Amino acid sequence: MQKMKAAVRRNYGLPKDISIEEIEKPIPNDDQLLIKVQATTVNRTDCANLTAKPFIMRFVLGFLKPKKIVLGTDFAGEVVAIGKNIKSYHVNDRVFGFTDTGLETQAEYVVITPKGNLLSIPENIDYKQAAASLEGAHYAYSFIHKVNIQPGQRILINGATGGIGSALIQFVNQFDVHITATCNTKNKDLIQSLGADKIYDYQVEDFTTDPEKYDFIFDAVGKSTFGKCKPLLKKGGAYISSEPGPYWQNLLFAVLTPIGKNKKVIFPIPYSIEKTLPYIHHFLKTGKFQPVIDKEYSLANISQAYDFVITGEKTGNVIILI
Repeated sequence: MQKMKAAVRRNYGLPKDISIEEIEKPIPNDDQLLIKVQATTVNRTDCANLTAKPFIMRFVLGFLKPKKIVLGTDFAGEVVAIGKNIKSYHVNDRVFGFTDTGLETQAEYVVITPKGNLLSIPENIDYKQAAASLEGAHYAYSFIHKVNIQPGQRILINGATGGIGSALIQFVNQFDVHITATCNTKNKDLIQSLGADKIYDYQVEDFTTDPEKYDFIFDAVGKSTFGKCKPLLKKGGAYISSEPGPYWQNLLFAVLTPIGKNKKVIFPIPYSIEKTLPYIHHFLKTGKFQPVIDKEYSLANISQAYDFVITGEKTGNVIILI
């Protein structure tokens, strides 16, 4: 039996609990592809899958311990073997994909059952860019498709430098709207280049004192609240956060605030990857989306990558090169 290296954790824990082990190389069945992973990322979803925080993750991943021991939610790689029932893909095809509950992709090889969770990589995109284009962009899609954005509107994006925020600002930019974004000092030029018309440096400024009114406020890092942002919204405006809120209040607000025509909260329950991946693919192919990459690590140093991502200080995406 052939072996491969993989990032393994058998219980929920911290980055230090991840070990690089040699495990059995998977064998595809008749309905699967075997993919040699070239690049993957460590993202917020991976960190939640590692730590089982928030606690609700246990109901999806396994209550007492994870059902899947190999980490990883996204990948970009090369098809090296196919099952006899596979007709849409061929050996040597370059493919990328994502599933938020985990694909066990932080490994040298992975088997995938194609069901809308992977596509061919556009010719103009390399493996690192492909891997970096998935998790954050998947969630960013949900922000803009939960509302009806119209030309000329004013939109504020809190946390424009993360995986979600850096994709979101590029997706929003297509609508011919005025974009205000928050970021740290070192990334002001980057965020301006991605499409921001006005920037708040959160290290020295408080965006909630902004006298302007917005049609939509997208909190891509979940570090603000509806209460703080409500004064900035126009009548009928909406606040959307990537997190449920300090007391999970956004779920309740999403039910109560749409009653009437006042300011409201919308909770961005993610669309399926079958819907978001073609959208991401199109934006990559046309050059309208350029995923931001912060740091690169080897598989051997993946614990360091998790340590860094958990700090919440990454810019865009953190790549693991296999």
